[in-house]
Amino acid sequence: MGEMSSSGLMVFVELAFTVGIPAILAITLHEAAHGYVALMFGDPTAAQRGRLSINPIRHIDPMGTIGLPVMLILANAPFVIGWAKPIPVDFRRLRRPKQDMVWVAAAGPLMNIAQAFVWAGVLHISGSEPSPGLMAWLAEAGFNGLLINVVLAVFNMLPIPPLDGGRVAVGLLPPRPAQSLARLEKYGMFILLGVLIGIPWVGSLVGLDINIFGWVVLPVVDLIVNGIAALTGLN
Repeated sequence: MGEMSSSGLMVFVELAFTVGIPAILAITLHEAAHGYVALMFGDPTAAQRGRLSINPIRHIDPMGTIGLPVMLILANAPFVIGWAKPIPVDFRRLRRPKQDMVWVAAAGPLMNIAQAFVWAGVLHISGSEPSPGLMAWLAEAGFNGLLINVVLAVFNMLPIPPLDGGRVAVGLLPPRPAQSLARLEKYGMFILLGVLIGIPWVGSLVGLDINIFGWVVLPVVDLIVNGIAALTGLN
């Protein structure tokens, strides 16, 4: 019993180190980046509400951080994705609301790409000569950190409000299509659930393998991961 408990504890500690830390940093720094860039462009809303924090508890979203990942796991989805509670941004307080919104929205995915480079460096250093113990854990954390951050960046850049890509698109599009896209934000959650879970489920009922996430997101993820690997000297 003691050996089993000790083994289980080690598995938990390893998962917390190799998956938990990269995931928490990916989500927390992503959201903090939105707030800091908004502050830089004139909107202190996130700072005033205490959201400029690296405390992950302040960024947990019941649906995006817990609900959707659990539903994807229960649905035996080939992927698990989620998001944190959006940083509050009052775009009217930005100095140039339409243009600055693009930078505020893009800050999160760009932070994830920056973290992906850091984790690739960790993987490059720790995985150059495979060894047991801490270095092996660092190599695994580096791999997970690289992948998690790139997946989050690509997923969040899908042009569907309230994802970051939707807000970037609203900031870049001409006024009329931008307004039409912005109106979709209140339905964005349902659109995402339909695309990620509903359509594949309906497809499975009629014998079709419809994996929109795999068709749209994963090829871009693969391209970016390979690019980062080449730039950081990974094999």
